Parts: sequence; structure tokens; C-alpha cells
Amino acid sequence: MITASDDRAKAILNWLTNDLNLDIIQFVAASSDASFRRYFRVQYAQRYYIVMDAPPDKEETAPFIKIAQLFAQAQVNVPDIIQQNTEQGFLLLEDFGAQCLLDCLNNSTAEPLYKDALDSLITLQKNVNIKTCDLPYYNAELLQTELHLFTDWFIARQCELNLSSAQQGVIKNCNELLINSALQQAQVCVHRDYHSRNLMHLTTNNPGIIDFQDAVIGPVTYDAVSLLRDCYISWPETQIECYLKVYYQQLRDTRLIDCDFSQFQRDFDLMGIQRHLKAIGIFSRLNIRDGKSIYLGDIPRTLDYVINISQRYPELQDFHAFLVEIVLPVSKRAL
Repeated sequence: MITASDDRAKAILNWLTNDLNLDIIQFVAASSDASFRRYFRVQYAQRYYIVMDAPPDKEETAPFIKIAQLFAQAQVNVPDIIQQNTEQGFLLLEDFGAQCLLDCLNNSTAEPLYKDALDSLITLQKNVNIKTCDLPYYNAELLQTELHLFTDWFIARQCELNLSSAQQGVIKNCNELLINSALQQAQVCVHRDYHSRNLMHLTTNNPGIIDFQDAVIGPVTYDAVSLLRDCYISWPETQIECYLKVYYQQLRDTRLIDCDFSQFQRDFDLMGIQRHLKAIGIFSRLNIRDGKSIYLGDIPRTLDYVINISQRYPELQDFHAFLVEIVLPVSKRAL
């Protein structure tokens, strides 16, 4: 007997069985993500599929549908959309299985798996025409809004810190540096959450790319730093640099960039700080607003990235000192 746990799950089952006339053998929760979306794994006719549940009052299915088509045309592996019910917010999708990149990464698999992921990223960046793809731009306003997540949710609410005007000035100067760096980089199609939990491990055409509905046109280093300085797993900096150099050469070969490696490294580093400050804010918001405390465990690793990279740049020494002297001690009590 197939049962549903709540009204939306019942509505999904009704759609599958009555509207689509599918003989459902299995219906189980697959996963949820950091949004209001959740996913179910269903079985019919000896095959498995995924149903996305995106409540229309909180999430839209249109961006997912549009970008799935765009990415498929760019020849990267995204799930086929089998059926759609945009009015209720349900999509029946190809199932990439339950094993993501994070599940498979270890010292012996890292090199080939990151090669696959970076090759797919290059393919995406090379094949999406930013002039015709009709994606929004990662502009200064959006970058600033994301940086405010760090101060509003992590500093003020998770850590309960009241900043002096001098400290606010240090953060403001840091944010301006990060935004200016992002905007001067070569602009490409950006997945915007290209990390080890959103890349599914497949035996052919690896990886399968999911959670791409927030894609934009933005800085060339954004997805690479999301992947290589992942909030969910960390690697030695020497190893990251090896992967980065290969990726940099691919970008040069495809003429997506024309800067030298030292400039590219700086762009990558500063983009990572912006990304990680945003992520720390989101992890804090997930805890405080949404009751998802599990993400707090990822903040120390993510904050370590910001502390370690900021000390490399003279322009960020004040910000680095602020993090080490003020934020880090408080965060250890607050997390």
C-alpha cells in the first residue's frame, strides 16, 4: 500500500496515479534541499524517477524548466523532465540515483572526479551564449545582497555581535573589494551552486548536474571555487592549486579568459571569500529561520576558508584581523 505523509505528497500521488495513469510501486522521500523544495523517489514499470515538489507560493518551477533545457542544449548532463504540473508545482524527472560526488570523494578518487566536474563546467561555460541565453546578471546589487547575509544572519543573529562603526567600515571596504573583483572578471554562465552535493555520480556521462534553477551570468571563477573550496569537504591548498591550474589552462585554450595565472588565482580567491561569506549567512539563516541546525556544522570549515585566504591579501588584513580577533572566538561559543 502506497501512503503519503502530508497533503502535498497526497496530491503528488493523485497526479501520478490519476492524471498520468502510472502504476506506482514505490513512493519514498529522496531528499530536501536548502530551499522549500523537496524530492521523492518513485518506481513504476521497473524504473525509478524523481518527483520535485516545489510549492507554488514559495518556489517556481519555470526557472528549473528553462535552465534544464538551456543546460541540455549546452551538452551537460541534467535530468530529463518527463512530465510537468506547473500549476501545482510538481515535476517528474529522470533519476540520477542517490550517490552524489561527496559520497564518492576520497584521496584516490578525487583527481578523476574533479576532472569530470571541471570538464563539465568548461563545457557549460563554452556552450552557453551569454548574449542569447536570457539569464539575469550577477550584478553589484545581487552580490551586495548576498554579502549582507553574513552580517545580518551570522554576525548579528547567530553570533549576536553589535559592531562598532569602525568594524562596519572594515566590512564595507572588504565587500567593495570583493564586488569589484567579481564584476571585472570574464562573464560566463554560472550554475551558482556547483558543489559536491549537487553533482551526482554516474557510471556514464558523469556527473549528473542538479539544483541549477538559480543560474545567472556572472564571474568565471564562481562555480570553480564552489567546487574546489567546497563548504562540505576540504582539500590541501596544494591539491586545489593543481586542479585550478588545469582548469585555468582549459579556459585559456577555449579563449574564455586571457589573464595570467596570478590574476586568475586572485580572482578565484576573492570570489571564494564572497561565496563563503554568503554561505555562512545562509547556513545561519537555515538554522534560525528554518530550524535546520544541521548546517551549523559546515560553518567552521567555511569560515576557515575565509580566514586562511584573507590573510594572503594586504587589502584584507583589517578584515582578517576582525575575523580572527572578534568573530572566531564568538563563533566557537555560538555554534
